[in-house]
Amino acid sequence: MSVELIGLIGLVALLLVIFSGVWLGFAMAFIGFAGLTVIMGFNRAVQVLGTLPYTNTAFYPISTLPLFVIMGVVIGASGIGKDLYHTAYKWFGRYPGGLAISTVFASGGMAAITGSSSASIVTLGTVALPEMKKYNYSDRLASGTIAAGGTIGILIPPSLGFILYAILTEESIGQLFMAGMIPGILEVLFYMATILVICFINPSSGPRGPKTSLKEKIYSLKTTWPVFALFLLVIGGIYGGIMTPTEAGAVGAFGSIVIVISMRRLNVLEIIQSIMKSMELTGMIFILIIGSFIFAHFLAFTKLPFFLSDIINDFSVSKYVALTAIIILYIILGMFLEIFSCIVLTVPIIYPTIQALGFDMIWFGVIMVRVMEIGLITPPIGMNAFMLAGVSRLPLNTVFKGIVPFLCADILHIILLVVFPPLSLWLPRTMF
Repeated sequence: MSVELIGLIGLVALLLVIFSGVWLGFAMAFIGFAGLTVIMGFNRAVQVLGTLPYTNTAFYPISTLPLFVIMGVVIGASGIGKDLYHTAYKWFGRYPGGLAISTVFASGGMAAITGSSSASIVTLGTVALPEMKKYNYSDRLASGTIAAGGTIGILIPPSLGFILYAILTEESIGQLFMAGMIPGILEVLFYMATILVICFINPSSGPRGPKTSLKEKIYSLKTTWPVFALFLLVIGGIYGGIMTPTEAGAVGAFGSIVIVISMRRLNVLEIIQSIMKSMELTGMIFILIIGSFIFAHFLAFTKLPFFLSDIINDFSVSKYVALTAIIILYIILGMFLEIFSCIVLTVPIIYPTIQALGFDMIWFGVIMVRVMEIGLITPPIGMNAFMLAGVSRLPLNTVFKGIVPFLCADILHIILLVVFPPLSLWLPRTMF
């Protein structure tokens, strides 16, 4: 039996194990170990299993991960997400669809702080949705805005998705963070434009909110400016070469604790609980990383990723046709799996193919994360839609109907990023 065939059998076995309900990290480790046992024997496979987890996780840059997790969890637990919405509400609520636009801005703000899609859905589903209902916003526009806005959380840095991609591919975390900035801002602008178009076609779907004075607008920044200052310090420090991503993560983690204590948002016990939750999340991600490295080691022995890459090259199709197929694959996977699982499952297989096609790997990291966002809201499985339906008690079909215009915006956004790679690569190339 050829090693390529063993690799293909291992890949099929992994999918079967995953869909049987076994958690992905353990499934990848088990199938990887079993495959290595078949190829090199039990004793050598055990030696690999004994050394590989340590050698692939005991390096300095990986400490970035738990630090940004702490920053996101602490800020998320403080309730500042609600303040972000009310601030945006004061500044943009007066315009047509203003409350929906405020929701998108709040989602972008939460993305820059927590990097969590679910945090945006839960917070804005309980805060923004009642407010939009109060002003007679259509259920479709309200739910579509919240579900789509929640996806911004994994694109705007500091993104845990980018950190995980960087660990698995040995790309620069700092460059990936910078690469996500302009696409993340463009995503917010695309969603804003979508809301304005909806309200232009049907003004009753998003009536204007109440007027607010300049004094009220400025006063609304009272509870949110420290968080934005922290974000600018962290991202600016990385961009300017003042701090490494790990040092920036330490500043972000420490700064988030200082902010919530000084604002009296969390007490000592709540901070300890947030740190414990951060440790649980970090442990989960590390198990995924270790499982991915074991499975990737098995695939490297089978040469399956390079075999698949050669097959694609033999077809002599345009590299953009191959990229389109990969994008569709990621959208489908995004319907069923959360982003961390998608990344660790696919990167060991897809990475050599993308390299062979000649694409920039920093650029592809942005495309991959952006496309996975679409999977979170794509019918019939979109996880964000199900989460919002549970939080808001709106019918699921109403949520999916509201998402459709934003899916159209997502497709246009993806096309723009593919056609103009400098949108993702300009900032990383200007870093100090």
